[in-house]
Amino acid sequence: MVFQMIPVIMAGGSGTRLWPLSRTAFPKQFLALNSHLSLLQETVERLDGLETARPIVICNEEHRFLVAEQLRQQQTDADILLEPVGRNTAPAIALAALHALKDTSKQPPVLLVLSADHVIKDSVAFQKTIKTLLPWAQLGKFGTFGVVPTEPATGYGYIRTGTALNNGVRSVQGFVEKPNQATAEIYLASGNYLWNSGIFMFRADRYLEELEKYQPEILAACQNAMAAPKSDQDFIRIDAKAFESCPDDSIDYALMEPLCSQGDGQVAVAPLDAGWNDVGSWSALWEVSAKDGQGNVVFVGEKLDTNDVILQDSQNCLISAQSKLVTMLGVDNLVVVDTDDALLVAEKSRVQDIKSIVSVLKDAGRSEHHNHREVYRPWGKYDSIDMGYRYQVKRITVKPGAKLSVQMHHHRAEHWVVVSGTAKVTNGDKTFLVTENQSTYIPVGQVHCLENPGAIPLEIIEVQSGSYLGEDDIVRLQDKYGRS
Repeated sequence: MVFQMIPVIMAGGSGTRLWPLSRTAFPKQFLALNSHLSLLQETVERLDGLETARPIVICNEEHRFLVAEQLRQQQTDADILLEPVGRNTAPAIALAALHALKDTSKQPPVLLVLSADHVIKDSVAFQKTIKTLLPWAQLGKFGTFGVVPTEPATGYGYIRTGTALNNGVRSVQGFVEKPNQATAEIYLASGNYLWNSGIFMFRADRYLEELEKYQPEILAACQNAMAAPKSDQDFIRIDAKAFESCPDDSIDYALMEPLCSQGDGQVAVAPLDAGWNDVGSWSALWEVSAKDGQGNVVFVGEKLDTNDVILQDSQNCLISAQSKLVTMLGVDNLVVVDTDDALLVAEKSRVQDIKSIVSVLKDAGRSEHHNHREVYRPWGKYDSIDMGYRYQVKRITVKPGAKLSVQMHHHRAEHWVVVSGTAKVTNGDKTFLVTENQSTYIPVGQVHCLENPGAIPLEIIEVQSGSYLGEDDIVRLQDKYGRS
C-alpha cells in the first residue's frame, strides 16, 4: 500500500537566545544564518527530490506574511495553517493531521514533522534516513530521528534506544530530559543514546488515534477548532476560541513517552548523521560555521562587506555586523552582534543566558525584544531611521503592485518624498502620481493611501510630525491584506 507523504513544517518559536538578530517579530527561522536562504527556506529546499505532497506550514498570526513571502520567493506552494495562540507541538501537529485527513477519498498520509529553524548540512544523508524510516511509519508505527551525538552535550534532550529492528532502525525505550555533564558523558559512552532532533514521522490517522487514547482533551479542542476552517488569501484560519481551550503540551510528553511506556516497539528511531544542529544559541552557530585560521566566524549584513570587520590578535570569536564597522583587538571567545538598534557583547560560554537580557527588555517595556528598527509588512518594509521630540523619519519600501491600507491618523501629519520609483497617492478625495524627487503632504485626520503601480520597488522618505507618533495611531479603513 502506497501512502502519500506530507511535510509538516513547524514555523513558530521566538529564538530569544539569538537576540539581537532574532526578535519576536522576526525570529531565527526567517533569518539567513547558514546560507543565502533563511532557515525556513532551507527546510523546504532539503526536501527537493523526495516524493512529497504540498507541505503544511504551521505558524502564528504575527508571522503569516513572512512565511508567505519567503515561500513565494522559493516558488513553493503550501497550506499555511495559522495558530491563534501557541499551544506547543502536540496540538499544532493535531491541527496538521486533521487538515491532512480532510480528503477522505485518499489513503491516510504519512506526516513528516520538521522544525523550520534547524541546520542540516547533508541533505542527501537526511533524505536517506527519511526513506529508511518511512516503511515503519507506513506500518502505523511512530518514527523519530535521533542525531548521532558527537560530544556529551547538555543542551539537548536524549533518546534511549532499545532493540535493533531493521536497516539500522532501533526501538525507543524512552525520551530523557537535558542531562548534566556527568550524565551526558555516561550517555555518550554507553552508545545507547541519541540526541532528540524533534523530527518525527507517522501516519496522520495513527497520530489522532493515539492522541484520543492518551490526550483526549487536546484532540477534542483541535477537532472543534478545525470544524469549519476559513481560507483567507494564502492562509487557513481556525476557530480561535476553541483552540484557546486546548491544553499546552509537547509531542514528547503528550504522546511519545506514553507510547514508549507500552514497551511493544510502537516508537522506532533512525540514527541521523547529517550535520544536524538546532542553532539554539550563538555558540551553536559558531560550531557549524566556517572559521578563519584563528577560529573566528564573521557574518556581515547587506549594508556591509567583510572589510567592515577588522580583527587583530583575536581568536574563537563570532561577529555579526549588520550596520557599522566592527573592530576587535586582543580578545578571545567573544560573541559580538551589532544591529541597527542594539549591540550584544557576550562570552561565548554564557550565550545560553541571553534570554535573561530579553526578559529585562520585556519587563522594562522596551521594543528591542520584539521589533528590529527595520520592520516587515505584507506590502514591503519600513526603517525608522531617526526619531526626536514630535517627529520621526522613516524609509519606506513598497513592493511592485503592493498597497498600504486606506488609513488616517488622529495625531500626526506626514510628508512623503519619493526617492525612487513611482507612487500612486490617495490624499483625501484626490488620487495622483508622485515620482522621483517629488513630494506630497498628508494633514492630520486626512484619509490617505500609498500604492506602488510600477514594476520596481518604490522607496520614499516619510517625515512624521505631531503630538503622538505610535503605530497604534493608524485607523485602517480598507486593507487588501485583511488586517484590522
